[in-house]
Amino acid sequence: MKLREPMPELSGATAWLNDEVTKEELVGEKPTLIHFWSVSCHLCKEAMPEINELRDEYEDDLNVVAVHMPRSEDDLDMQVIEQVAQGHDISQPVYVDSEHKLTEAFENQYVPAYYVFDKDGQLRHFQAGGSGMKMLRKRLNRVLQTEEK
Repeated sequence: MKLREPMPELSGATAWLNDEVTKEELVGEKPTLIHFWSVSCHLCKEAMPEINELRDEYEDDLNVVAVHMPRSEDDLDMQVIEQVAQGHDISQPVYVDSEHKLTEAFENQYVPAYYVFDKDGQLRHFQAGGSGMKMLRKRLNRVLQTEEK
């Protein structure tokens, strides 16, 4: 995805954990952070406490949605996905993308990957990889401050 492109529809999930959300529910009121992760991704698990911290810190100002993107056949076991999500305190909605429908809509190739959308649903920041949480926080704060004006 390119910057300023609109958020894709959140359709085609093979399952949802915690809660199901639609693009319509996310766009309009506050920015959204969508993060891609996988049960087989060590970097994703390492970054999860920081994502959860952002989720909790900006609870009233930010939507957070997790997307589970399988990297192999081993990543398709729903029981394992649920266990890892619970074990890493992923309480936000989790879109289970076992058929890569959302992955393709985002043109995403990475886990972890982070997409920050403004309240109008326009992509404002993308980054991939396990490091760079300070940069993600900085960009997120910039989008949140812009929204307040």
